[in-house]
Amino acid sequence: MKQVTSILKMFFFALLLIGGTACTSNFADINRKDYEVDKNELGRENYNLGATLRGLQGLVVPVKEHLYQFIEALAAGPYAGYFGATNPWTTKFETYNPSVDWQDKTFSDVFTETYPLYRDLRDQSDDPVALALSKLLRVAIMHRMTDMYGPIPYSKIVDEQGGISLSVPYDSQADVYKQMLKELDEVDVVLKENLNLGTEAFRKFDDVYYGDMNKWHKYTNSLKLRMAIRMSYVDPATAQQVAEAAVSAGVITSNADNAWLTVEENRASMIFNGWNDHRVGADIISYMNGYNDPRRPKMFTTVKLDERVGGQNVKVDGYAGIRIGIDVANKDEVKDRYSKPVIATESPYLWMNAAEITFLRAEGALRGWNMGGDAKSLYEQAITLSFDQYGLTGADAYVADSQNKPQAYTDPMRTYSVAAPASTITIAWQDGDDKFEANLERIITQKWIAMFPCTVEAWSEYRRTGYPKLLPVVVNNSGGVINDKVIKIRRLWYPPREYSNNQYITEAVKMLGGDDNGATPLWWDKKPRTP
Repeated sequence: MKQVTSILKMFFFALLLIGGTACTSNFADINRKDYEVDKNELGRENYNLGATLRGLQGLVVPVKEHLYQFIEALAAGPYAGYFGATNPWTTKFETYNPSVDWQDKTFSDVFTETYPLYRDLRDQSDDPVALALSKLLRVAIMHRMTDMYGPIPYSKIVDEQGGISLSVPYDSQADVYKQMLKELDEVDVVLKENLNLGTEAFRKFDDVYYGDMNKWHKYTNSLKLRMAIRMSYVDPATAQQVAEAAVSAGVITSNADNAWLTVEENRASMIFNGWNDHRVGADIISYMNGYNDPRRPKMFTTVKLDERVGGQNVKVDGYAGIRIGIDVANKDEVKDRYSKPVIATESPYLWMNAAEITFLRAEGALRGWNMGGDAKSLYEQAITLSFDQYGLTGADAYVADSQNKPQAYTDPMRTYSVAAPASTITIAWQDGDDKFEANLERIITQKWIAMFPCTVEAWSEYRRTGYPKLLPVVVNNSGGVINDKVIKIRRLWYPPREYSNNQYITEAVKMLGGDDNGATPLWWDKKPRTP
């Protein structure tokens, strides 16, 4: 795997390459094929603008297969209970001992790929809508980064003259959130002023909403709602204020407004279908098997399972997940024993859906906030939206189910089975103020199912609330730092190269309020818990 330097070193290397073009100004022309267009020609057709916007869109959920694998499948996915590895790696995120180059990938690459694009777009265009969309996409990308690490360089990257540099101090996560919410307010103003802008203005450059500013406006406010709920245990007053304002301004309420990034080829599909490095996690399969969830065929592939029928062992089609953090001796022996996510080369990437946003509103309403409906109705509406997204009926019966519970995990390999389920939470809503915590668990559990495979968001919500309840990793190589039988990993730690190459890392660690390891909670991770 490629060795990645620190943010600072990589950024100055990029600047060196850009600055060096002055000495070889005709190099590109000499090597340009007759049928290729040069930079000026690209600019005339706004292709540069399109390339930078599409480039930023491709980093909200990474579309490059290796970056997707590191962040979604190797790190956040397992921590969310979504994915487990089939490869016989002995150093990996799942077992809390990733190698140095793996740590670099999840941290440095996102910064060094995002900011050249962000800088280029700001240099290429003074169009207020283009600048607003770039600002929105930066928030969407970096929100995931701060929720994985905590303090990050953010507010000081763009100076008052519009210059961009990564050689700046970090911001605390509280300050990152404050700045992001400010920027989302600014984006909201611009988009609101341009709701009637024809889709043709940005259709060619936009692979999510194809130039529909009404939908981008809803996405902006939905992102604000997502961030507001995240602050509910650390700053409930501000959280309520931001959440109510976002809902009032208009959030995603229909599957027609779901944020999907459409690509020519979904490179993530090769990770599951070609490389066979990962399978669906035991946690989400156990919950959905226990609920007899009708969404399973739309989400997961089936495998052959052993079942006792009429006194004989028979093979039946079913769904099986892989335990997180196991030692795998031979990939070929396990890859066909566990379900894969249903994903093809033509599949889009999910950023956000109406079900998730409606579950957020349900939680807000549960807390007594004005979310445009009561908690029970919004909870049931969210489940219905998820069923509708998959083209399924039967949501009414599902939301009324007060009997089915998550299933105890049975390992098809008969190695890592667990006698008791991680949770006994049922689906049907329970009325009464004394049911607050049980209903919160319902909301988060069903949201976790409905937002699959949004890994970083699912892991973040697990850390914030403790739900859904997840099985501990099988092999824990943290050296006692993380006791995930009590509380699972809280954050990713900064890669070692930051300590040798980044002068600001020491101050960043001080902002954590704890050691730079996976046991230190983030700023918003403040829910009172009893082991």
